Amino acid sequence: MNLNDPKLREILEKTVGLFYEFGIRNLNMDDISRSLGISKKTLYQYVKSKEDLIEKLFYYDEMRWDTEMSKLKIDEINAIEILLQVSLRVFEEMGRFNPKIKFELKKYYEPIFQQFMIRKQNHIFSQISKNIEKGIAEGLYRSDLNIELIAGLYVRNLVMMHNNDSCFAENITFDEVFKVLFESHIRAISTPEGIAYFEKRKLEITQTNTNN
Repeated sequence: MNLNDPKLREILEKTVGLFYEFGIRNLNMDDISRSLGISKKTLYQYVKSKEDLIEKLFYYDEMRWDTEMSKLKIDEINAIEILLQVSLRVFEEMGRFNPKIKFELKKYYEPIFQQFMIRKQNHIFSQISKNIEKGIAEGLYRSDLNIELIAGLYVRNLVMMHNNDSCFAENITFDEVFKVLFESHIRAISTPEGIAYFEKRKLEITQTNTNN
């Protein structure tokens, strides 16, 4: 799978737009090739089937996320700052995600969707574990933490949020639940120094958003 192929990337990027506009279930390969302005034969040179196309879209999404995360200068910022910057990007991603797309993926392409979610969970577990180790070394997180347990609980809570189609109340959004989960995680594992840094940055972010 060569996701760096310019033509394949163009196909994937345009297909995402089609799925958001028309839904996944409503489009077949004829519709997709016609909308992309290419022949069906050309489309099949890059993907074997609609399922293969969706699977490649997931891998492409992961590659784009890794590219975005690589822009963070993790050696120059502390563990809490890393979590803050990653969470802000997560909020942006969630804002673009269409609930209808998620519904169709879970209902009609469940095996592919589950494989993607497992890869994502394993990746998050690994990154949270590394972040905790970094925070302990910096004195921002408590030294008595069970890293594997805390990282596992964080991933479990994220999975529960994704699996629930509705929040705890009609007026509570997914973003709000995520923010509470994130802040609870920081406060539970941080030293007084870590909490002080978090409070300072939280105030700065709030002021920036207010001014904008």
